[in-house]
Amino acid sequence: MAVWATAGASVVAFMGIGLVDPILPSIAKGLNASSSQVSLLFTSYFLITAVAMLVTGFVSSRIGGRKTLLVGLALVVVFAALSGTSSSVGELVGFRAGWGLGNALFVSTSLAVIVGAAAGGSAAAILLYESALGLGMACGPLLGAVLGDMKWRYPFFGTAVLMAIGFIAITVFLKEQPRPARRTALLDPVRALGHGGLASAAVAAFFYNYAFFTVLAFTPFVLNMSPYASGGVFFAWGVLLALFSVILAPRLQRRFGSLRVLGGSLLLLAADLVVLGYGDHTTAVVCTVLSGAFIGLNNTVFTELALGVSDAPRPVASAGYNFVRWFAAAAAPFLAPKIAEWTDLHIPFVIAALAAAIGAGIVAIRRRALTLRAEELEPRHATEDGVAVFADR
Repeated sequence: MAVWATAGASVVAFMGIGLVDPILPSIAKGLNASSSQVSLLFTSYFLITAVAMLVTGFVSSRIGGRKTLLVGLALVVVFAALSGTSSSVGELVGFRAGWGLGNALFVSTSLAVIVGAAAGGSAAAILLYESALGLGMACGPLLGAVLGDMKWRYPFFGTAVLMAIGFIAITVFLKEQPRPARRTALLDPVRALGHGGLASAAVAAFFYNYAFFTVLAFTPFVLNMSPYASGGVFFAWGVLLALFSVILAPRLQRRFGSLRVLGGSLLLLAADLVVLGYGDHTTAVVCTVLSGAFIGLNNTVFTELALGVSDAPRPVASAGYNFVRWFAAAAAPFLAPKIAEWTDLHIPFVIAALAAAIGAGIVAIRRRALTLRAEELEPRHATEDGVAVFADR
């Protein structure tokens, strides 16, 4: 029950990432804001998330996983509810920042808690976690569409209610987990980036994440569809993301090797983004959905590289890697609509495609450093010591 309670709360936590996608145009209209202003909902969320990577391990190694989960859930409940009461886009952006802190504390700790509490072995626990991630990423836009079609404020209130239920479930069913033998210092993740392989993976993931979040945050404005239609598009996108991340990525890795899969998938994502930017409306919808497949592959391989390429403890390596890459997730939602205002709707996708191609180039150039220990990992999401992987898929 402890595992199911944590996994259920994880679904809702991941739903919060894509929840606002279908209602971005509705929020802009309701608050009389521009697309670039509304896109700051992602920027504030992920900027705080990036900085919080230096804090989550520090906190959880001192107060324990259960208390860290509960603090994170409580923050999400409070700030999600406050988001629904916003009277200006500035207020909403600020409340999303608080939400990002809560989500960072929860999600960065949930995998370690699930692995520690599961009785069926770490592999089954990790599969459950990743299934929760995929389900959350797929259902977030759908929930946002259903509730947002009535009123743009309702998805925020709905998330607060669901997370409150998760808070109660974890309080009742989850016992405190053993604390790590060594406490994590605030700067340990930054020191871990001194390893060339981990730094290369993080920088490549930074460029990839710029492309990823151009799709997630800017495409809804380009598609200009109703909340239901946009929610359906991103639901299909999330389903492909989950299937390719959990099922197809390990098979492709076994056949072709991790770096070949990653480089090829990044280039395919770049090509997909160019077609998305210059195609007609139907083509844009198809390419948006298809991008979920490449994103699922990339997320899986990048995660395994981040965990296996250096000799840093896995939670510390994951935190350092995510500290770098989430800055791109903060930048893309702000820059993409600004670039469109300065130029036209095509150019943000060209720049995103270029970013994905740069990521592929880094992987090719730094192949030796990235292969150092990555191939020691089985092509699955192995974490014998209960690592905390934050929202990597």
